[in-house]
Amino acid sequence: MNTEYVRNLHSNYVRLALEEKPEEKKYQYCILSRGGIRGLLPCSLRYLDGSAYLYYDITSQQSLMQLHQKGNLSREWLLDFMRSLRKLQKELERFLLREENVIWNPRHIFEDLESPVFSFLYVPYYEGENQFLELLAFLVEKIDYDDSELVETVYKMYESAEKNGDSYLQEQIFKDASVLEKKKETKEESKTEVRKLEAADPWEVISREEKSVAPPKEAEKPQESYASKRFFGLFGDKRSKRGKEQEQREEYRENLQQLLGGYAVAEETTYEEEYGRTTFLTQKPEKKETVHRLYYADGRKAADLTTPNLLIGKYKEKVDLYLSDESVSRVHARILRDDDQYYLEDENSTNGTVCNKTTRLQPYERKRLEPGDEIQIGNVTLFFR
Repeated sequence: MNTEYVRNLHSNYVRLALEEKPEEKKYQYCILSRGGIRGLLPCSLRYLDGSAYLYYDITSQQSLMQLHQKGNLSREWLLDFMRSLRKLQKELERFLLREENVIWNPRHIFEDLESPVFSFLYVPYYEGENQFLELLAFLVEKIDYDDSELVETVYKMYESAEKNGDSYLQEQIFKDASVLEKKKETKEESKTEVRKLEAADPWEVISREEKSVAPPKEAEKPQESYASKRFFGLFGDKRSKRGKEQEQREEYRENLQQLLGGYAVAEETTYEEEYGRTTFLTQKPEKKETVHRLYYADGRKAADLTTPNLLIGKYKEKVDLYLSDESVSRVHARILRDDDQYYLEDENSTNGTVCNKTTRLQPYERKRLEPGDEIQIGNVTLFFR
């Protein structure tokens, strides 16, 4: 799919180039241009220099890929997403539209930051790949690995979709996801029982607890399912990612090598012994790492760029550098580090991101930064040093 991001004075768009001139009077083009279909991005058909384009309005929304780069998607988020997906299916049935024409790539699914509402890109009469596996692979990478039930469910989704194709999207995916809802309800019910006990006579509570005490026995390790074992074997048990990072990286590397069909074993170095001689070792100076920073126009430090991904905006719970100015979008821009290079990226902001007063970035466009560059975030000026 040939897509790009563009902006005009008031709106931001995903623009999709069509290979052939469309038949505008066909049903799907007519119903899509009319708008008002919940769950689908507003769309219009336009012509530029004789070529046809579909323009999808993405103003004030964020793609899943950009918004959740740091991952840690919760089970509540997944349940909200599945509800939105279910509602979308009903809307498509209502307007006689085909589910196969929805693009499931996380780059083209957009999320509202104020409420759990998702919008999808629909291409009339599309015959290419709908990329649903790309969405599930994204979930595999970004979910909260401290929630083992969530991990098990998402992996089951991926494996089932890989095996059954688009038919898995009809009903089974919602049944698989509903397991998380049921377990959530069970936890809430148990909390209710605790509250009831707390409200009862305290001596009665103690009596019940004493009755329920069983002789101590050796704790049994819970058995993991085949899917869970295979999942963690392939992806390197990320549940322990907050522990020994180096060990996990080695384990992940070895598992990946197994998955690709073999091990890469380093050759053993042969040393020749020399007696009667002392060799002076010259220590190579360590490479000094330069820490870049962002400064406000008045010289105050805004942020140290010590991480490879610094998100800027006024969505306090989500961003790394909070700017309270009204001209700043909730998620406005990002500073990315790749090796020793730094890049400025606009995050589909409303008022735009400008570098050195001349270059206005398109949504999700990147520009390489040099020390001394001036960055305009809405009405806020920052300097990269």
